[in-house]
Amino acid sequence: MKKVSIVVACYNEEKNVIPLVASIKKLFSEKLYNYAYEIIFIDNDSTDNTQQQIIALCQGDKCIKAIFNSRNFGSIRSSVYGLLNASGDCVIKMCADFEDPPELIVNFVNEWEKGSKIVLGIKNKTKEKFPMSFIRTVYYKFIKKITDINHIDNFVGYGLYDKKFIDIVRELKDPMPYFRGIVAELGFKHKTVFYTRPVRKCGKSKYNFYRLYDYAMLGITAYSKIPLRILCFIGGICALGSIFTAFGYTVYKIFNWHSFSMGMAPVIIGIYFLGSMQLLFLGIMGEYILNINTRVLNRPLITEERRINFE
Repeated sequence: MKKVSIVVACYNEEKNVIPLVASIKKLFSEKLYNYAYEIIFIDNDSTDNTQQQIIALCQGDKCIKAIFNSRNFGSIRSSVYGLLNASGDCVIKMCADFEDPPELIVNFVNEWEKGSKIVLGIKNKTKEKFPMSFIRTVYYKFIKKITDINHIDNFVGYGLYDKKFIDIVRELKDPMPYFRGIVAELGFKHKTVFYTRPVRKCGKSKYNFYRLYDYAMLGITAYSKIPLRILCFIGGICALGSIFTAFGYTVYKIFNWHSFSMGMAPVIIGIYFLGSMQLLFLGIMGEYILNINTRVLNRPLITEERRINFE
């Protein structure tokens, strides 16, 4: 009997974990009864009753396992760590908020049985508000243009991954993995399953602007040199522009010494312009340095406080 692992990273999802387990168990009892399964919760040090509910679920069913982090390491690192601790022949990565519809698990497994090593859930529609949907669309198009790999549009990580691919991810030992980029760069040929992404069932989204920005910059700095190249070009163009402007002002002043007053405006504008460009350049280079620093330190993905039902 083949085994399917389902990894669920969660933080303060007390209203969702029990209904999610019920939905998954119903799928396996009615449609996937020929498969063994395990549900692995990896909790990011929740401050509500999520951990207590997960403990109760684990006590009632040995197929439900849990890893409790010592602190909140973020969903990026936690979800990948959960994948690496799965023991199934394939692993399904999903969120606890029902934005990843559990019923797609059946489609994923069916496509996997047909030979696909990776089966991805791709949003063709979404019920989230327009501003966020628009920002995501722009980001997907932007990162696809500036990187050398074929990033997958509207892919948020929800999907099925064969054990062979998980073994590849395990060998990377990346302390800050950009999972979407890993799938696009190192993954096998994938099959897509389209779906309409609903709004979360209960609770509040943990993806604020800072977390989304952090994840976006991780993808850009990990897979693209173009921003740094653009900075070089802009710096060169500005330097040439400054030289030509200074030369032009000097010549004009020589031939119109008494009638032409240069004034302070050009100087002030030039200082502010160059200063703002320098800050922009330093900010972008700083993002790359932060990315390098994280990888050089090579810290563990997470540190565990406790785990339940693992052999």
